[in-house]
Amino acid sequence: MDDHAEIVELEQPEYVTRVAAIDIAKASGMVCTRLPAEANPARRVQKTWATPATTEAITALGDHLVCQGVELVVMEATGNYWRPFFYLLEDRGLRVWLVNPRDVKNVPSRPKTDKLDAVWLAKLAERGMLRASFVPPAPVRALRDLTRLRRSLTEDRTRYRQRVGDELQDACLKIADKNDGITDLFGVTGRAILDAMIAGERNPATLAELARGRLKNKKAYLRKALTGRFTDHHGRIIARLLALHDRLDEEISSLNIDIEAAIAALDPTPPADDDHRDRKPLLDRLDEIPGVSREIAADILGETGFDMSIFPTPGHLASWAKTTPRTIQSGATNSHGDTGKGNRWIKGPLGQAAVAAGTTKTFLGARYRRIIKHAPKKKAVVAVSRNILEIAWHLIGDPDTTFTDLGPDWHTRHLDTARKTRQHIRQLEHLGYNVTLTTTTA
Repeated sequence: MDDHAEIVELEQPEYVTRVAAIDIAKASGMVCTRLPAEANPARRVQKTWATPATTEAITALGDHLVCQGVELVVMEATGNYWRPFFYLLEDRGLRVWLVNPRDVKNVPSRPKTDKLDAVWLAKLAERGMLRASFVPPAPVRALRDLTRLRRSLTEDRTRYRQRVGDELQDACLKIADKNDGITDLFGVTGRAILDAMIAGERNPATLAELARGRLKNKKAYLRKALTGRFTDHHGRIIARLLALHDRLDEEISSLNIDIEAAIAALDPTPPADDDHRDRKPLLDRLDEIPGVSREIAADILGETGFDMSIFPTPGHLASWAKTTPRTIQSGATNSHGDTGKGNRWIKGPLGQAAVAAGTTKTFLGARYRRIIKHAPKKKAVVAVSRNILEIAWHLIGDPDTTFTDLGPDWHTRHLDTARKTRQHIRQLEHLGYNVTLTTTTA
């Protein structure tokens, strides 16, 4: 890299004349405005005051800022306390930015007070030194609430399932074994056995006869595994856990219907016509990505929204989701840092999709298996997660784009001849041979 190269910046920094900043707490907010002086517009008049975090007070604050001609309101993302200020001020027609606390840290050796934090935030906004965090529009926020609630309920349901397994272990029953026993304890056979034990059945042979499907071949193992010390106490606890599990199952099924309806209402994909007979809804096209189910596709849409113009490139979307390792350069040393914490509501589903894609005979599956040969599985999960999100960026941004798998042999077909030659020479040299290349003609 040439250290003396000239860089011409086409973008000029945005200096905002009339700004307001809010340092937000749970029950109040510290407001700071910086406005031009009437006598000398080159000077700034700074005013700070505290306001309660109630709807009436925030609405009055919005009216005051509108009367003052404030062009930009900046606030720090503090838990969920920023939401009333953001939503109500946005409803008043103000341009509101939510910024990352990491980007607005105060300079060292200065007192840490709400007033000074608000002043510092206003000065940064005034000089155009901040970037707005992504806040989706209201319809997408409603969809996101539904998808996040479904994921939370799914996690709770999983905890109840684990608790049922713990109770069976306490009763010395080994039926939930991945190799020889019931792989899905909440399938047809598993629920039949659990319901029979709750009803009072204790005979292992009778319980084993409840096996269905391929589990009929495991009756001998089930008779041994169902021999234990299951008591009425275990039955009462499991009955309560199953009741809670089934209630969550019903709520999740109801949420699935609401989420699909919300996505259908927000889907920007035009209906199929004579020129595009094969055009599919967005959720169906995302479902075609290996490892991505309809639930995971809905989770992605709930977090990213339907407008990909916010993310100029797929790399911007991947960077926002923290699926891109950071570059760390110091002197002559170049290394990669971790991806960062990111948004767990999108990184979790993407990780599940990446692991599921790793078991398929597709391009993503081959990529996953190639990476785990020389790197930890976590790196393979992050890499494939990024690929899935980049594919989703293209599918969401273009309604006429469909997913086409490159095939599991894509890497093999696209290895250049020089690279193959180097690999074979290196392998022969490791075996003790001296290799001399001779070009032959066809």
